[in-house]
Amino acid sequence: MNFSQTPIAGAYVIEPKRIEDQRGFFARVLCKAELEEHGLVSNLLQTNMALSHRAGTLRGLHFQVPPHAEVKIIRCTKGSVYDVIVDLRRGSPTWKHWFGVELSEGNRKMLYVPEGCAQGYITLVDDAEIYYHTSAFYCPEAALGVRYDDPEFGIDWPVDVAVISPQDEKWPDYSEQI
Repeated sequence: MNFSQTPIAGAYVIEPKRIEDQRGFFARVLCKAELEEHGLVSNLLQTNMALSHRAGTLRGLHFQVPPHAEVKIIRCTKGSVYDVIVDLRRGSPTWKHWFGVELSEGNRKMLYVPEGCAQGYITLVDDAEIYYHTSAFYCPEAALGVRYDDPEFGIDWPVDVAVISPQDEKWPDYSEQI
């Protein structure tokens, strides 16, 4: 696996190394040893998937607070999404900065999201599906979010929002939570 540091401290884009032959290719997409070699959390406890029917569906920006804070490794398995992380870790050199990357079935990239970062995505095509691993179990009492259009972050989403859940639409601005 190839690890590329993003502008967010501790966040990486991970690309599988393809071993190709006449049959196609083989690639490792998760390896405890390789994550640990890069100093990353490797104890992934839960795997989730989500399908969004319409292009322009926005999910996020979500995070869990301690003691249920979680690392996520996200991959798009069908279609394409624009995935965004926002650093909410006070004291981090990239606090309140954001980073976005296209994840698609074609590019097979993954995004490693460290604890303390909010994460969300917008679908770029109809019927987009993501698959992701987390280092903590989902805990509704610890699950929070921030607005996708919070002026504190100034996220430049590549497409307009067509579908969003009532919960994601009503998250407070970050300045109201700190």
